[in-house]
Amino acid sequence: MTLPVMEPGLDADVLRTWATEIDRGSFSSLCFGERIAFDNPDTLTLLGALAAWTERVRLVTTVVVPQLHDPVMLAKALATGDMLCGGRLTVGLGIGGRHEDYHAVGADTGTQTIRGLTDRVTTMRRVWAGEKITDSMLPVGPTPPQSGGPELHVGTTGPKTIRSAAGWADGVAGVTLDLKLDRQAELFDVARRAWADAGRRRPHLATSFWFALGTGDGPREQIHRHLRHYMNWIPTEFVDAMAPTTGWAGTEDELVETLRRFAAIGTDEVQLIPTSSDPDQLRRAAEVAAAFG
Repeated sequence: MTLPVMEPGLDADVLRTWATEIDRGSFSSLCFGERIAFDNPDTLTLLGALAAWTERVRLVTTVVVPQLHDPVMLAKALATGDMLCGGRLTVGLGIGGRHEDYHAVGADTGTQTIRGLTDRVTTMRRVWAGEKITDSMLPVGPTPPQSGGPELHVGTTGPKTIRSAAGWADGVAGVTLDLKLDRQAELFDVARRAWADAGRRRPHLATSFWFALGTGDGPREQIHRHLRHYMNWIPTEFVDAMAPTTGWAGTEDELVETLRRFAAIGTDEVQLIPTSSDPDQLRRAAEVAAAFG
């Protein structure tokens, strides 16, 4: 389950309520994404809070863009988060799809590439391995509880990026807009082959989609409202055109059946993305997770 970090009007109580309910439920992971030029909470600050608010569930960034950060400081922050949560951190990394986030922090958009991502992962891995990045007296710590650093997943929907990440990523953090199973299965096959060719163990295969639970037109309208708010960098008429077929809307029983279809193509984890901060959506989804499990 993903926190509603991209919804308006959030405060600490809302985030804490969602985090503790997710931790108590049947969910495998608690996910939260990054944007800069938006009104969402800072991902790394939130990581510290989530480490304190939860005890069981894995904490998953979906996704952090390393090119928006100094890689050594990012490695230190993530190692600290991993320490605070007792080694429950998985880090989804991607190149990011918005120039505005790069501009907001003065990052070079020329690094918004697969190579730019890989270079920063290499630096972070060196930090987590305890190597000295400079002639400092001591290496940059703390040492993360997970040997070699947190588990890393590549956030992408493209086969080229998946293949390029086989050398450093432990899995794939995908997203599906239209929930087309054949397309998702093809990408998972690409990942399995790429990891095997690189001599790596089988990758963790995850995908995600927006959801709204309910009956009638309400759930689809809820997704539409969310997309208009979240996809603010896309012209409204384009968002309106894609809204009827983007994400998933329906009843609990229908969602269970959808999850079963994703499991049938080898999906290890589906990360649900809420389109409302209403705790009732979380409670209903928790019932689905329990029934599916």
